[in-house]
Amino acid sequence: MGSPASAVSSLVRPRPALLALAYLAFVSLGLPDAVLGLAWPSLRDTFALPQVGMGAILAASATAYFASGMFAGRLLRALHVGRLLALSTALVALGLFGYATVPVFVLFLGAACFIGFGSGAIDATLNTYAARNFGPKHMTWLHAAYSIGATLGPVLMTTLLARGAGWRAGYATLGGILALLALVFLAMRQRWTRAPDASEAPAETSVPPTTTALEALRRPRVRLQSLIFFFYVGVEVTAGQWSYTVLTEGRGLGTAEAGTWVSLYWGSLFVGRVLSGFVVERLGPVRLLRGSMGLAVLAALLFAVPALPPALGLGLLGLAIAPIYPALMSETPRRVGGDVAAHAVGFQVSAGTVGIAVLPSAAGFVAERFGIAFVAPQLLAYTVVLALLHGVLTATAD
Repeated sequence: MGSPASAVSSLVRPRPALLALAYLAFVSLGLPDAVLGLAWPSLRDTFALPQVGMGAILAASATAYFASGMFAGRLLRALHVGRLLALSTALVALGLFGYATVPVFVLFLGAACFIGFGSGAIDATLNTYAARNFGPKHMTWLHAAYSIGATLGPVLMTTLLARGAGWRAGYATLGGILALLALVFLAMRQRWTRAPDASEAPAETSVPPTTTALEALRRPRVRLQSLIFFFYVGVEVTAGQWSYTVLTEGRGLGTAEAGTWVSLYWGSLFVGRVLSGFVVERLGPVRLLRGSMGLAVLAALLFAVPALPPALGLGLLGLAIAPIYPALMSETPRRVGGDVAAHAVGFQVSAGTVGIAVLPSAAGFVAERFGIAFVAPQLLAYTVVLALLHGVLTATAD
């Protein structure tokens, strides 16, 4: 296979307007993803739920997310990038309005399915497009844009909760923002298919795979990389969704302080992705991934020690894991083969959603059975497994 540098040089420079649209789409994808953990204690009281109830929400959303990711190729062929992005964002907005208004928990789970299906379509489509058309630098910065959304969401929810507005007001506000973005994406849908300038090569907006999905699944690297995404997303979401409860109910911090540390975690994801975008093409994604994995284990260990400041573990963990998802995505065509890359990206997104359903839910089960203090050590165990699996992948694929 070619070197990373040669692969990057073969990509055309994306149009600024298209890049701006892609960045905005990733911001919209991140906005609702990080707020459940902050809303959870209040939401739990509203519906009289046990700690494991968060797992039901994550499972409902992840199931729809999984289905959407698996069918992303068909949806893309039917709707094309622009319309699919606008409709999926509108679906997420509808689900958020559902969160803000439904009177019973079973309807809340139905709204979670709307959010999951819309988010899954956005995620798989944009990552496939970016892996084919943007380099590792822009892939990393696109996920930094996701982190902007994932940072702003908790800030908004924390502000409203601290002022007594309630968790429903937070979700209603997010729904309004997503509805406005859906209109923007609809108005600009032609940007994804507009003919490039004369100086540009045509973009590969929807290059079909040359092998079947079943054939792709037979490749060991496809399966192993999908398993890595399962653990990576599980680590990211477990840290983001459970850290607030760990800090408030397990370590006695107040609402504003704990919300600040959770926002710091998501903010450090953004900072880490911005910084890594400047160095990923110089260091190479593989070297960057190795360093990130080791640092993530250290950060999770620091967070697992209650006597240490939360900012130390959470902030470092966000910085450490920041490059992992985009670097793995940008490496997918090289590691698994271009003929199955589109299938592999869909599998990876879907595997990540299973990780969202399983690993944070398992943390909720442990919290309910043994106490909230056991969640941080469980997060450390997830991170160690993630690093070990990546070590196996690099030993066999590079």
